[in-house]
Amino acid sequence: MKESALKEKVSNKENGIGLWERYLSLWVALSMIIGVALGQFVPAIPNFLSQFEYYNVSIPTAILIWLMIFPMMLKIDFSSIVNATKKPKGLILTTAVNWLIKPFTMYGISAFFFLVVFRPFLSPELANEYIAGAILLGAAPCTAMVFVWSELTKGDPAYTLLQVSINDIIVLFLYAPIVALLLGIGNVSVPINTLLLSIFVFIVIPLVLGIVVRKKVVKQKGDDYFEKDFVNKFDGTTRIGLLLTLVIIFSFQGERILSNPFHILLIAIPLIVQNIVIFILGYGGAKACKLPFSIAAPAAMVGTSNFFELAVAVSIALFGLNSGATLATVVGVLVEVPVMLLLVKFSNKTKHWFDGYEY
Repeated sequence: MKESALKEKVSNKENGIGLWERYLSLWVALSMIIGVALGQFVPAIPNFLSQFEYYNVSIPTAILIWLMIFPMMLKIDFSSIVNATKKPKGLILTTAVNWLIKPFTMYGISAFFFLVVFRPFLSPELANEYIAGAILLGAAPCTAMVFVWSELTKGDPAYTLLQVSINDIIVLFLYAPIVALLLGIGNVSVPINTLLLSIFVFIVIPLVLGIVVRKKVVKQKGDDYFEKDFVNKFDGTTRIGLLLTLVIIFSFQGERILSNPFHILLIAIPLIVQNIVIFILGYGGAKACKLPFSIAAPAAMVGTSNFFELAVAVSIALFGLNSGATLATVVGVLVEVPVMLLLVKFSNKTKHWFDGYEY
């Protein structure tokens, strides 16, 4: 039994995915259950935490979200972006899917399901909140988890880093205006100043800190130490930050979930449809562009998965911990990992589609 477990652990490591990543949906589900239980049986905890807010931003949650995002920012080497001009085709494809297509398909798909298909089950107000949460997810292409998906498909790590780095820069400039535009279309009034403040707090600050810390550590101990030792020290903070954030969120969401758990399924359906649609566009586009598999697979994964930490953070800042929008962003976390693992498996089985393509 021990030998079998050891072999599985080694196999997981060699495949680029550990216990945390493989069972992320399980950890998220457990965090949801714990959060709901706290809200129902120990309501003093969420009541106490709700006192620490500033302009609808939960201070404890903000701290936890920083713990999630900061390690991701450390991994980004912006100096490598200069190499992107040598191989622009894959970057152009990823950028086009992420910013010219994905946010708008998310709005269209979520609006269709929540306002039309699920109309008998949802009030117009709640439907709009769920659409808002879906928009926040759709306008935030993935960053950190892409490195996992890339490794599982034997992607080019250097090129994946370029894609993620450029994507993070674009997030700084386009996320706020695209979200504001789509939320406006969806008849949700959002103060642009609040949205910009959220981007500054949850992206700009940890990004700048990440750049400063990276330069300082590399200067003192070198790149090898930074990549192999220093960055890995923060893996636990990302995991703890994510799970504790979910516990807090669901301690506020418990009443809504228990009164109608069917809504979790309603939210999950359009999010899964969106993931599949974007993957088909990205993967098919890579095939049409004759990209090698090592670039095609990660290119499709970047847009398919979501930067859910950012989406959750902005949703909390804009709509509050107990809003339908925040619930939608958290359900995005729950459904994403199993869907992405299936798409990774599909990609690896269709690797031969890209035989003979070179970059």
